[in-house]
Amino acid sequence: MMKTNHQLGLGTGGGTLLSVLAQLGVHDIVKTAVLAAIGAVVSFAMTLLLQRWAKRK
Repeated sequence: MMKTNHQLGLGTGGGTLLSVLAQLGVHDIVKTAVLAAIGAVVSFAMTLLLQRWAKRK
């Protein structure tokens, strides 16, 4: 009985994921990836700057 519930959950989750992906356009996915990359670079740069600033003090 647990196996059936597990399969039902996987099927429901997979269907939901595919329906959400169908609603997103390639433009939205690329935009999200670019913004995530910019955020990572800014975060890394700020970490380096703050480390250098902390070493001076």
